[in-house]
Amino acid sequence: MGDDAFMENMRVVVVGAGIAGLTAACDLARTAPPGTEILVLEGSRRVGGKLAVSEVAGVPVDEGAEAALARVPEVLDLMTELGLGDEIVYPATTSASIAVAGTLRPVPAGTLLGVPTDLAALRGSELLSPAGLAAIDRDLTEPGEPVTQDVSVGALIRQRLGTEIVDRLIEPLLGGVYAGRTELLSLQATMPALAAQLRDNGSLVEAARAARAAAKAADGPVFATLRGGLARLALTLAEQPGITVRTGTPVRELARTARGFRLVTGSVPAPAAVEADAVVIAVPANKAAPLLATVAPRAASELAAVAVASMAVITLAVPRQAFPPGSGLLVAGAGAVKAVTLSSQKWAHLDTAEHVFIRASIGRRGEEHLLQRSDEELVALAVAQLASLIGLSGGPVDSRVSRWGGGLPQYDVGHTDRVRRIYEDVSAVPGLAVCGAAYDGVGVAACIRGAHHAAVAIRRKGQWTNG
Repeated sequence: MGDDAFMENMRVVVVGAGIAGLTAACDLARTAPPGTEILVLEGSRRVGGKLAVSEVAGVPVDEGAEAALARVPEVLDLMTELGLGDEIVYPATTSASIAVAGTLRPVPAGTLLGVPTDLAALRGSELLSPAGLAAIDRDLTEPGEPVTQDVSVGALIRQRLGTEIVDRLIEPLLGGVYAGRTELLSLQATMPALAAQLRDNGSLVEAARAARAAAKAADGPVFATLRGGLARLALTLAEQPGITVRTGTPVRELARTARGFRLVTGSVPAPAAVEADAVVIAVPANKAAPLLATVAPRAASELAAVAVASMAVITLAVPRQAFPPGSGLLVAGAGAVKAVTLSSQKWAHLDTAEHVFIRASIGRRGEEHLLQRSDEELVALAVAQLASLIGLSGGPVDSRVSRWGGGLPQYDVGHTDRVRRIYEDVSAVPGLAVCGAAYDGVGVAACIRGAHHAAVAIRRKGQWTNG
């Protein structure tokens, strides 16, 4: 078979039909040579991964991610390319609070993931005590040494800015993103802009100011979603021409062949083989590791070491009543509920029924025991804590519990070096690429961007002339 015939009869298999896998598949379908088959294999019975939507009280409400960064151009571009431009909606409000010892305080303006740059705003929030504010002031008058190695976010900020700001601001903010612990999370992976500035600056406050100044000024809303649920993005991707999606098809093995790869799918008693010229692995780290064990063993070992956290999202439809203003709140300190989204106040399209919607996030790394409770117990726990957090009165009209077991990869100290080693090992294998939340960002925008990079890698390795 000549090279031209080979290129015109390629099959690219994407393992995983989450937002990353589906985006990579659609990228490849748009640029593949004629006759190329783009096949997406998904082990579960649905597409979307952590993007899922179902009805609560008759209204479609997201179960997982509910918004994407609108200021990342790839997000709105992809929505528009898919014909969803008229369905894009932005938050009605983005103001939020932090619950500290039963009192709601505004999230101060001018922070970089909680690291303050506007000290007047920090004081005005009354989030910190005089002693806590004094610790921030000392960072400016007695700066530490520049930071040239990756360190724990919590350890560094606790040392430089004091315990209060970590417990009352940094921990709730980062916990909301990663469901993790600041004492374990990597500075370089979770706050790369700050880490870059700290190489030449001993003051955390000054480094945060420099990082914000260096960032390109962006107009418009920070976040966006889709009317009917952000999960529509994944559902629409799965329907695009040029790709075939097979759900209920777990991939158990991946091996090299003379032409490319062989994937073993299905159950152990009834396996089936799928041949491929190129493969994109777009599944969570704990599933990617065994698949890469023989084709990219170093990458597999690194992926196996990525820790994960579990959490649950409890969605409630409740009678209309007065709640604190804003889009929601984060919770500092103890308590099962870590974050609350006042969905009907945040999104105008969810403020049209006789009841309103609330999301409560329960659990984070090290709190898996909380999720051993039944759905009914989790709903009761959320309702009880929401009564004290936001003044919720009465029980829900309807409720839903969405469990995300092992769903959030943890960016521990050393994560950026780990990801670099994974990419190096994978890039040495012709026709292989990886993408997803385990690498360069856990949000929808980061997954979309990573998928674009994976598609580019496959095109380069396949020497596609029209990519």
